[in-house]
Amino acid sequence: ALWIVAAVLALLALLGFAGLALWSALSAPERQAVAAMIGPQAGVLALVIALLLLALGLLVRSWHAAYPAVALRAAEALRVIRSANPQHRLTPLGGPEMRELAAAVNEIGDAYAALAGDVAARVADANAQLAQQNNRLAALMSELPQGVVVCNSEGRILLYNARAAQLLQGDADPADVPLIGLGRTLFGVVDRALVAHALDRITQRLPQQRAEAMAQFVTARAGRLLRARMAPVLGIPSDREPADAAIEGFVLVLEDITQSIEADSRRDVLLQQLTEGIRASLANIRAAAETMQQYPDMEPQRRDRFIEVVRAEAEALSQRLQSAIAAEAASTSTVWPHENMLASDLIVALQRSIGSALQLPVQCEPAHAALWLNVDGFSLVQALTRLAARLHRATGLQALRIEASLQGRFAQLALCWSGSPLEPQQWRDWQGDPITAGGGPATETVADVLARHRAALWSRIDRGSSAHRLVVQLPAIDPVPAHSSAAAIDSRPVYYDFDLLGERGAAMALDERPLAALSYTVFDCETTGLAPSEGDEIVSIGAVRIVNGRLLAHESFERLIDPRRPVRRAAQAIHGISQQMLEGQPGIDQVLPQLHRFAEDTVLVAHNAAFDLRFLQLKEASSGVRFEQPVLDTLLLSALAHPGQPESEHRLERIAARLGVPVLGRHTALGDAMLTAEVFLRLLPLLEQQGIRTLGQAREASRRTSYARLQY
Repeated sequence: ALWIVAAVLALLALLGFAGLALWSALSAPERQAVAAMIGPQAGVLALVIALLLLALGLLVRSWHAAYPAVALRAAEALRVIRSANPQHRLTPLGGPEMRELAAAVNEIGDAYAALAGDVAARVADANAQLAQQNNRLAALMSELPQGVVVCNSEGRILLYNARAAQLLQGDADPADVPLIGLGRTLFGVVDRALVAHALDRITQRLPQQRAEAMAQFVTARAGRLLRARMAPVLGIPSDREPADAAIEGFVLVLEDITQSIEADSRRDVLLQQLTEGIRASLANIRAAAETMQQYPDMEPQRRDRFIEVVRAEAEALSQRLQSAIAAEAASTSTVWPHENMLASDLIVALQRSIGSALQLPVQCEPAHAALWLNVDGFSLVQALTRLAARLHRATGLQALRIEASLQGRFAQLALCWSGSPLEPQQWRDWQGDPITAGGGPATETVADVLARHRAALWSRIDRGSSAHRLVVQLPAIDPVPAHSSAAAIDSRPVYYDFDLLGERGAAMALDERPLAALSYTVFDCETTGLAPSEGDEIVSIGAVRIVNGRLLAHESFERLIDPRRPVRRAAQAIHGISQQMLEGQPGIDQVLPQLHRFAEDTVLVAHNAAFDLRFLQLKEASSGVRFEQPVLDTLLLSALAHPGQPESEHRLERIAARLGVPVLGRHTALGDAMLTAEVFLRLLPLLEQQGIRTLGQAREASRRTSYARLQY
């Protein structure tokens, strides 16, 4: 087009030069004669020249629209096919040659899509095993009773499980902004000084105690005491790095120790009360005994009174001990992995174990249906089976019966037999027997198991039936309701992104960082109308995070907002939010601080961001919240990636269709935020092809587009 314009101007200049030369060669009479001839026709001549120039301009414009503009769109289409959407195809436009070119481009697109599909299938097959291993890791991590958080060296979270989220989030309202998430800083929930001190201790221990370089600390969170055990994540040594690689991150294993601390405190108080309570009884018993010893010839009546004192004090002392044991059993939870089970289930397990080990007939008496125990069932069954074996060898019994009964706050399990009785010293000696599980080495004795269960052991004779019993007394518990806090955690996958391990965000200025390495908050607002400066308000805000090039759909933000003014009918017809739906919802001044917390340390992204930001800016004074982070606009980025597209092709739906993003939940705040996030991720490789790789380059290029002048 420029060459044609230049040629026309050169021809006009040549004609003008020739006319001037001819004019200068004419004599004065000749010039007058020419002027007389041309003068009356000058207007017509000028009109003809103007019409010729207009026709030439229309011809050039038509030619430009049919060839160069179509060629530019073809180039853009090829970039979309290669980088964003292999299914995109070029619409045939322009002259015959350009239509033929469009058909060839589409044929190349079909071939490329087939190849891309084949490569994707091969990659999916190659990654299947790795994905299965990752899913197994996620499943195991999600069910751990401890919270697990993995961070990079800057404290950015790159893995966490559900238990960690519960412990660090505390009892906050689920509608509140999540405090932990991929790419978020751990220091929003854990004191930075504690983490830094623990890392310093690990660094000091690494050269001498590499295998034991760990640290732990206790922190308070949401009214709970949490014990955190920290282990380093070390870089893989290479030929160019020292053997002791630098710390690239750390693992925190979190455990709620609130109940154990409270139990220790209650135990100390109980011990102090027990000590003070028995002192008087022991003093009275000692005084009575010493008096009877000093006066052996005292009167029988007086001796009986002293004996009654001893009996009464001994009974009181016994009651105090029983009360203390019951209180300790009811309030203290052991750190050993015990579980709640019915006594009847324990008896059945014990019957099978003894019958299999001793080849004896074993009968079971039905236990009380509401008799519950908190026990390590495996080790307790092993210990009682060991006692039954010793009992069999000592007495030669031919049959055994197991009974269970409830005595106050205690359960009594009895091994019953007929025949020879036991001497007390026998069953006392048996408690020292080691217990082996599955043929492995012995790790504890019968006495250890009984002590761990706060159990007592004795033997007695049923005088009425001459039956003998070896009794084990255990604390009974109340049934645990099904909605206990331990079962209230929903199983969920572990969220992780180990690519964040090498991120060094603080070491590089934000504008100099690559677009693909940044964290983003993509947001959208639905409003009462389209005029923020004339009083229209926000009725809904939705936002979602992008971290390390991944859309984190599980870390989203969505709120309805009471605008305290009517919703325009035209706006309601678009987003479907009625006045009734907004009644009772929080105001914008309550929601904006939550959005600000959700979006901290990220770059904001929106489509036609000037519109949404204007609403936020107008609320800065009333809410006290100011969004100062950088902003990217997918409208401007689309104009940068596809400069050959007309204005209508930069609407969000049209961009999504061009890039192969399905449109779901349109005109809902969160749905539009999700759609914008998907579009943004598809635009990044197209921008890189245009030489726009960093945040600073994207912001500077966006300022030069015509859409950047939009004002609201």
